[in-house]
Amino acid sequence: MDAFLNFFNPGNFDNMRNSIINSFNAMRTAGPMDIIDILVVAYIIYRLMKLLKDTSAARLAKGVIWLLLIFLIASYAGLNTISFILRNSLSIGVTAAIVIFQPELRRLLEQLGKGNISGLLVTANDPDAAEAAINATVAACADMSKTKTGVLIVFERKERLGEIISTGTIVDAAPSPELLKNIFFKNSPLHDGALIMREGRIYAAGCVLPLSGSQNLSRDLGTRHRAAVGMSESSDSVLVVVSEETGAISVAIGGMLKRHLSPEVLRKVLEAELITENKPDKKGISALRNIWKGGAGK
Repeated sequence: MDAFLNFFNPGNFDNMRNSIINSFNAMRTAGPMDIIDILVVAYIIYRLMKLLKDTSAARLAKGVIWLLLIFLIASYAGLNTISFILRNSLSIGVTAAIVIFQPELRRLLEQLGKGNISGLLVTANDPDAAEAAINATVAACADMSKTKTGVLIVFERKERLGEIISTGTIVDAAPSPELLKNIFFKNSPLHDGALIMREGRIYAAGCVLPLSGSQNLSRDLGTRHRAAVGMSESSDSVLVVVSEETGAISVAIGGMLKRHLSPEVLRKVLEAELITENKPDKKGISALRNIWKGGAGK
């Protein structure tokens, strides 16, 4: 208890303040090479954060950061038992990180080896591209609903789907109703998988999605709908499904599935979820989400 109280001792905060002041004073005398050194380290940290953002490893990285923070606090507060456990756990952290993040590190090194620097940069959200993707999706789904063509489209949002994309074929093309209908045509090699929309473009097709294990879904739902719900449970993606049996249009968001949507309602949902300029506040979003009345699988 005394060690915990000592952590909040005013003298400790004075030492922290002096350390910060000394750091700023040292920065005043930094030379050109010091600035280059800082920029290189900052870029490496940025690239690592971007690399993790593109995969589900981001959650694991957050857990590691929390462990490091707890270790620092425990060490500073004199919590010896916790410090001992975490110190021994983190001693193999570098080796564990290489094993855990091996696919991501390999992809980064491959891009650097190819000189593909532009592929390492973040692409900004383009509302016009999102609008074009929505228009193409609504038009194509309206036509494929009439012909009962199976469709599964994933609109990627903040959580990147790098691991899902790696299971399919990269397309990277501008969306159009004709291209979407061609991809999902029953004789197409890519028709049986999911199509990934990234930054308003058809990025990949023929991708494999995780199935939902929820017991609340209707028994008449097939693999395509269960994959849509499963993907929406494990990410913030918006998924559009057209049933191959009935031609009904459905949307899955956050583990919830709403079926039998008209093309007009589909457009409203996609615009509300994907175009940030149409989201002035959270109240507007909740109003549109009344579409989900009735819950999953209804």
